[in-house]
Amino acid sequence: MAKKQFKAESKRLLEMMINSIYTQKEIFLRELLSNASDAIDKIYYKALTDDRLVFNKEDYYIKIAVDKSARTLTITDTGIGMTKDELDNNLGVIAKSGSLAFKKEVEAQDGHNIIGQFGVGFYSAFMVADKLVVTSRALGSDEAYRWISAGADGYTIEPAEKETVGTEIVMHIKENSEEEQYDEFLEPYRLKAIVKKYSDFIRYPIKMDMTTQKPKEDAEGEFEEVTEEQVLNSMVPIWRRNKSELKDEDYEQFYMDKRYGFDKPLKHVHISADGAVVYNAILFIPENAPFDYYTKEFEKGLELYSNGVLIMEKCGDLLPDYFSFVKGMVDSEDLSLNISRELLQHDRQLKLIAKNIKNKIKSMLQSMLKDEREAYEKFFAAFGRQLKFGVYNDYGMNKGDLQDLLIFTSSKEKKLVSLTEYVERMPEEQKYIYYATGESVARIEKSPQLEVVLDKGYEVLYLTDDIDEFAIKVIANYKENEFRNVASGDLGFDVDEAGDQAEAETEEAKELFQRMGELLQGKVKTVKASKRLKSHPVCLSAEGELSIEMEKILKAMPDANGIQADKVLEINVNHDVYNSLKAAFEQDKEKFELYTQLLYSQALLIEGLSIEDPVELSNNICKVMV
Repeated sequence: MAKKQFKAESKRLLEMMINSIYTQKEIFLRELLSNASDAIDKIYYKALTDDRLVFNKEDYYIKIAVDKSARTLTITDTGIGMTKDELDNNLGVIAKSGSLAFKKEVEAQDGHNIIGQFGVGFYSAFMVADKLVVTSRALGSDEAYRWISAGADGYTIEPAEKETVGTEIVMHIKENSEEEQYDEFLEPYRLKAIVKKYSDFIRYPIKMDMTTQKPKEDAEGEFEEVTEEQVLNSMVPIWRRNKSELKDEDYEQFYMDKRYGFDKPLKHVHISADGAVVYNAILFIPENAPFDYYTKEFEKGLELYSNGVLIMEKCGDLLPDYFSFVKGMVDSEDLSLNISRELLQHDRQLKLIAKNIKNKIKSMLQSMLKDEREAYEKFFAAFGRQLKFGVYNDYGMNKGDLQDLLIFTSSKEKKLVSLTEYVERMPEEQKYIYYATGESVARIEKSPQLEVVLDKGYEVLYLTDDIDEFAIKVIANYKENEFRNVASGDLGFDVDEAGDQAEAETEEAKELFQRMGELLQGKVKTVKASKRLKSHPVCLSAEGELSIEMEKILKAMPDANGIQADKVLEINVNHDVYNSLKAAFEQDKEKFELYTQLLYSQALLIEGLSIEDPVELSNNICKVMV
């Protein structure tokens, strides 16, 4: 039989296929099983339009067989088979897809969807085999033909004997090399694992003879090897079952079976979309963050299936970074079994699915926030930081999607509140959404700057995460209400009697504050009488966009030299300490300088800022005591 040559472009594509296209060689089994499933689908479709054919699903299956001594792996299907011309056209021209052509032919009619591409995927077998022998008998034909190829040098087609309709592919597995161990593809348990990983939800049974140890019937305590035919795949995925038939326990079991996490999911949603893009999905909100979640090693993504066949274990393109905590899967018949991730990233259908999933996740979280508050607060404790990063990143492009999902501890009852809840109960005269920053709620509650806002009866949000204020700055205003730090220079409400006194004292003691500013030059921008302090003698406030808390966070980062908030040292002129300060200014310049340094150090300590010279502070305290 004369050997036929592949066309030049086909030969180059085959060489590329064998050497580089697939990063994981195990993919070949997924491709061949998908093709086999398609071949059975074609008989099913034909039976819908041909009354002479009766499709009994129980008669159709795919069989995997291993012969270690001959180093062969055989895949047999009971599908529609191929004629001599179809063998020549489908397998002789690489990347020509019999299934793809069939799909285009019937896409306007009802019937099973065909996803496989009997072309490029078929040739992935050459990654593990140095010779392929395909024997096929077409439906309605008494003749069978055999296609044989050892790779890029060409192929032959010859008459063959085959009793049943369908296709048999015999792969002659390569010998082991220093770089590759091909023996793994002759091990039944390895093949079973690959089937479970990629092809578990193919709708027809995938069978293989498996050898197991079983107790001998007539000998207690003794075992014997028994070889039995097993069905390797489960066939019906949970996402294709009717939602009304499923319970929460079914979804939780699926979560555990897929090893999405060792916890229980807080929430799940089952999506069956049938519109511009058709897909099924099951999404989970985990209860706990993975140990590596906030590290560079964490890899986001959903499992991606094409009609029940796993394409990618973690498809990151399906999730925005700020929803990277979501686990689950997506299955779409509109996605082809693309040969590389690069092609998949540009798939228009994939982008539509990703957009829909993003909106579905947002709706799921909003529903939790509204109706399952305890569960939402548990979720936020684990993943709220990621939502805040999402607000801050990309110059605030995603704040519209995320700001309604943020919750913060409130000064009212110390409970978590959303921004919507805060705004809805603002007094009519209140101009701003007030917040205070610190390492903990307990620390914030002791903040001197808090007093005057709370005395006005205004609610304050306590921001304790290092990302919080950065996110708030990006949001800027919420429902036409600006945010205002209680430590900012302008609190935005009329001063009371104490405030009027502070203004008067600032003018009267102008020389005193000016001298304090000179002594603290480079450390504070100015010194003034405070309008906000009630019981505390001193505090620091900030002018401009950079707050004191933001300065602390930024200074902890590499290359943060020179970052400094414009600090203002505020003195409580109604406190006894001010009287001592004033007396020292008038009578003892040296003591005045000592008091100035002590008050500045005290203000730094209150804010949690480091003291530049602890020894000097210790000496100054001693001077006061003696």
